[in-house]
Amino acid sequence: MRYRSPAPIILACVVFAAGWVVTLGGQYSLTVNEDRLINAENEPHNWLLMNGDYGSLRYSKLTQINRENVTNLRMTWALALGGMQDVGQNGPESELNPLIDNGFMYTSDGWGTVYKIDARNPDYARFEWIADAGVDHEGNTSRSRGIALWEESVLANLPDGRVIAIDRENGEIIWDVEIATSNEFGSRERFLTAPLVANGKVIVQNGAGDGGTRGWVAALDVETGEELWRWYVVPEPGQPGSETWKDDHNAWKTGGGGIWQTGSYDPETNLYIVGTGNPVPAYDAEFRPGDNLFTNSAVALDVDTGELAWYFQYTPNDSWDYDEIGVHMLYDIEIDGQMRKAVAHFGRNGFFYTLDRTTGEFIKAEQYVNDLNWTAGIDPVTGKPVDYDPNLDVQIYNPEARAMRSDRDRMKRACPTWHGGVAHQPLAFNPIKQIAYGVGTEGCFSQNGAEMASLSPDGGLDREASQRREYTSDLYYGSVTAFDAVGHKVIAKAVTDIEVRSGVISTAGGLVFTALQDGWLVAYNDETLQELWRFNVGTPLKGAPVTYAIGPTQYVAVQSSGRHHHPVNYDGLENSSYLFVFALDD
Repeated sequence: MRYRSPAPIILACVVFAAGWVVTLGGQYSLTVNEDRLINAENEPHNWLLMNGDYGSLRYSKLTQINRENVTNLRMTWALALGGMQDVGQNGPESELNPLIDNGFMYTSDGWGTVYKIDARNPDYARFEWIADAGVDHEGNTSRSRGIALWEESVLANLPDGRVIAIDRENGEIIWDVEIATSNEFGSRERFLTAPLVANGKVIVQNGAGDGGTRGWVAALDVETGEELWRWYVVPEPGQPGSETWKDDHNAWKTGGGGIWQTGSYDPETNLYIVGTGNPVPAYDAEFRPGDNLFTNSAVALDVDTGELAWYFQYTPNDSWDYDEIGVHMLYDIEIDGQMRKAVAHFGRNGFFYTLDRTTGEFIKAEQYVNDLNWTAGIDPVTGKPVDYDPNLDVQIYNPEARAMRSDRDRMKRACPTWHGGVAHQPLAFNPIKQIAYGVGTEGCFSQNGAEMASLSPDGGLDREASQRREYTSDLYYGSVTAFDAVGHKVIAKAVTDIEVRSGVISTAGGLVFTALQDGWLVAYNDETLQELWRFNVGTPLKGAPVTYAIGPTQYVAVQSSGRHHHPVNYDGLENSSYLFVFALDD
């Protein structure tokens, strides 16, 4: 199905440079080419990539909305989207933000329907077209984490495993290919990320590792959708890294390593840098002895070939679900008197890591969560946990925090919680103040040991024959963390009653914005994290805020739909799919 407005398209473009504004009226448009994407941070009036720019910094140079006037921020319009059909208790997993290009918005809902929206009127918005690729609701999950723009196309990953390209002008589908399918045991591969166009290739990845598949990254031809290469997180026998899977039942075939967040791209080295998920089964490390490469890792892939350039593994032989699928931010920074091309990461395991993005060399790590007990710390030379023993196939770490098979009748308390300090939520980095911002969950959980069973020596998980794991959690809470990237320390933390399942942006106006599942959009002082403003939209928020401008007016936008179970009951909120836009009250 496709809907199109009969109204003509007249585009207004705003150019920002060195503090001045020029409005270009009339019929004017720019193709979204490689140069614009590489220099996206220099178009603060637009938002061209899901995570703001190739470095995933989510920083805006806009200053109209600032600390002094943010209390005057008001909702200017809201637009109802679709995707609420057949979504179950939690609603559609629309954990995304709109893209904005010169007054037009592009977004999707949980079922992969793509919308082009004319947002130029300050009082309301209207649909230009709605493109529905016809995803079958039977057997698929309503989940979307974004889209991509390239030249005159909109690119989208669909819940049924297809990738499509849509004509930006008229909403017609240009190409449609199935990329994610099922493995030999019938486990489905799924997209949990937005596509990314890098060096003329569409980068997509399988996120359904927890369902018993192998995570992978694939590159498609941007003009045709033809698959060019595919790299698997869990290697086959004989490939580099396969020696770290030391079982006798082909655990690698269902080994996990799903990818939940779009990676970052370094045009200088032509490397795609992305975090990989936990090994599977998640909680039975004895089922899969060894370090389990390349799960729980940062990996850098050559965009032209798909070859692995470097990797860094955070938690070898993980059993707490500390998958490192979160954002990996790229920036240049002075550390210990030396300028470094860095990749930085709020680890789900509770540590903030800085690596060299050209080589993967470990630089530093520091705890950022309030509670952490699974390890005594990080080795300052190797970057591995200090309790890591290279002579062991099954790591122990802190025996009071790790539940083994022998702990069937004993609960072990581990911190942080299995949700991690920061999971896949979009992060931000202020390059002027050199502060990184993470949002997520604080708290701990307890679990016993449970033994998983294999279907046969040929592989596969026998879930019926496996023992059921028991677990409980603290009444965990949310947090916004400001981390000094130079001094490598936490400088501020704001606590929320509910864990943050949205994301964060930082602005030159001295602000940090995030959104909460109980309906609040919140603005903080970017140095102290003092709360300055909040507004409740009346529906759960899991989409990350973005900011943009049309003419002299700066806007903040956030998209709703979807929620995650939490000990705090907020089920009284209506779960709906909306796009909300805010501006200063005149």
